[in-house]
Parts: sequence; C-alpha cells; structure tokens
Amino acid sequence: MSISSMTGFARVADEHEGTAWVWEVKSVNGRGLDLRCRLPAGADRLDGPARERLSRGLSRGNVQAQLSTRTGREGASLTVDRAFLDELIALHESYAGRVDSAPPRLDRLLSVRGVVEFGEEAALDEGTLAAWDAAVLAGLDTAVAALIRSREEEGTRLAQVLADLLAEIETLVARAQATAEAQPSALSARMHERLRELETGETVLPEERLAQEIALLVAKADVREELDRLRAHVAAARDLLGEGGAVGRRFDFLCQEFNREANTICSKAATMELTNIGLELKTAIDRMREQIQNVE
Repeated sequence: MSISSMTGFARVADEHEGTAWVWEVKSVNGRGLDLRCRLPAGADRLDGPARERLSRGLSRGNVQAQLSTRTGREGASLTVDRAFLDELIALHESYAGRVDSAPPRLDRLLSVRGVVEFGEEAALDEGTLAAWDAAVLAGLDTAVAALIRSREEEGTRLAQVLADLLAEIETLVARAQATAEAQPSALSARMHERLRELETGETVLPEERLAQEIALLVAKADVREELDRLRAHVAAARDLLGEGGAVGRRFDFLCQEFNREANTICSKAATMELTNIGLELKTAIDRMREQIQNVE
C-alpha cells in the first residue's frame, strides 16, 4: 500500500431515463475529513447517502462533491413559486431607506433555493425516483473511486519527493557525524588559544583545571545522541512510507521530532561547519514537513 495525497479530482457523467447528470468531486488537504455536498434543488434527499459514500474510502481532506443535472424529457417545465418570489421582493422593499442596497436583480432572486423547481420531478412516482437516485449514487461511487485513484497517483509522486528528502537528511547526518568528531580538538585548540591571550606572568591556569574545563565544554557540545535519534527518525519515516495508507498525522509528528534534534545540534555546535550543517538539516526538514501537509 502506498501513501495517498489529499489532493485529487474526478468527474463522472451519465444519464438515466432522459435526465443527464454530472458528479464532480475534488479534495484538498485538511486536518480532518470535511465533507460538503452541493446538490440541485429538489435533490436534498441525496445528501446523507452521498456523504456516507464519500466517507467510505477517505479519512482526511476537505472534500466537495457537486451534482449537476439536465433534463431532456419532452414536457419538462420549470415551476416558479410566485408567492415566495413576491415575499422576497416585499422583504427587500420593507428595508428600502433603512439599508443602502441596490434593487434586487431577477436572476439573483430566481437563484434562491425554492423559487424555481423542476416541474417533472414532482410528477415522478416513488419507484421511478428511487431508480434515478440509485443510478446517480452509483455514479458517485464511481467518482469516489476515481478520486481515490487520483489521490494515490499524487501520493506516489509525493512518496518519491519524501524519499529524496530523507536521503538528503541522512547525508547531512553523516556529515554532521564527521564534523562532530572533530569538535573536541577544535574546542581544546580554541581554549588554549584564548588562555594564551589572557595569561600574564602571575596568572597561569593549571593543566589539570584546563583539562577539566575542556572536558566540560566537550560534554556540552556532544551531539552523538541527537545524531543517533535523527538516524532512528529516518528509519521510522521510511517505515511509514513503506506502510502506506493514512500516515500523514504520524509523519507530521515525526517531523516535529526531526526539527527538535536539528535545533539542539545547532545550539550545541562549537564550529561554524557544524552550525551550517544544522541549518541545512532544518531547511530539509522544513521542506519535508511542507510536503507532509498534503499526505492523507
């Protein structure tokens, strides 16, 4: 199983008994699973079944499904609820002078839900309407399956990007290891150099005390544990990529652990070279975390 992106799009079109319909389903990244259905007037009964189908194969993402219909039946007509339309106009006139607004446009009034209805839909018997609903919902199943494939394809590309970033982080850890091994010598040389600058004939620091101070500095600058944990995090991240599925939340938490170790390395660095490597690590980790935001 591979990882999936939260970004995808699918479109499915068909017709049933003279009525053409189109499902468009799209998703973008989100913290949880947020479902939104946009249905034509008179099709509100499909909202619950549509949401149930959308949630079957999706666990995260902001998902929007839109159903559009167009009838080709002879005798199809539109019914205008004139009483409702008159109420809307009267409501606007009642606020004239109190609220500064332009007169309402007819196209906007007609777009209000309930003003215009498809006349032939009301005439359908229960059996015909149930058959139409089943056909449309089956089309939604097809659209959801296509959306999942779209997200998996994007996930495959994401997985390669993440694998490359993990390889880059692993290389930086190896460089940091080599640089960190030279830190004790660099600290000792720096300490001796500063003491020579400060020493006078009357002030000389005993070698034993000097060795203790150097040992203390070396202990504070030891980054071996941080590097070991970074290597463990790289292995854990690769396991998540291999596991696949909805691993985005765990991967995001792991990125926080990556960043914590990189910050500690930068704070402990006793050489400019190790500081620069730590900054490169932070940059690579930030790039990885940006990509993780789109993993399901």
